[in-house]
Amino acid sequence: MLQPASITQIILFGLAFIAPTINGQNNVQGLNTMNRQIVQDFASAINEHNVDKMCLLMTDDHRFIDSQGNEAKGKEKMRAGWIGYFQLFPDYKIEIIDIFLGGDTVAAFGFAGGTFQGKSDREENFWHLPASWKAVIKNGKIQLWQVYADSKIPYDIINKNKKQ
Repeated sequence: MLQPASITQIILFGLAFIAPTINGQNNVQGLNTMNRQIVQDFASAINEHNVDKMCLLMTDDHRFIDSQGNEAKGKEKMRAGWIGYFQLFPDYKIEIIDIFLGGDTVAAFGFAGGTFQGKSDREENFWHLPASWKAVIKNGKIQLWQVYADSKIPYDIINKNKKQ
């Protein structure tokens, strides 16, 4: 039969292995919750066309990769890029339906759309397409924002309007 001290030692020994696992799971859940919120806040800032808020959520060495694989580096370069994009599509919005979390990497899936220069008099100036985004979070800010979408329709709309 085990002595009472032995039972206490066994329980403490078991807790020594279980507690770090529980704390580790809580840390991961907390990190996932925080990263989800950062991506949702960034999406809200995009939908509000609030470039200042977007930049507050970016790291200084932020990288943006568009659906064609073109890369822009730096928060201030992206400030100008987003301002220009919102001029092209003043009603640009993204709609996130699903988010998957994996540590510092967040995958979001949904739709993006807008109307070229707000020219809503012609239906062919409007687009709404499935899209997905990859975000990498570093120290509570977005270090990478990568877009995955079929951008042919928006580019065709831009080119068609340039010819007119």
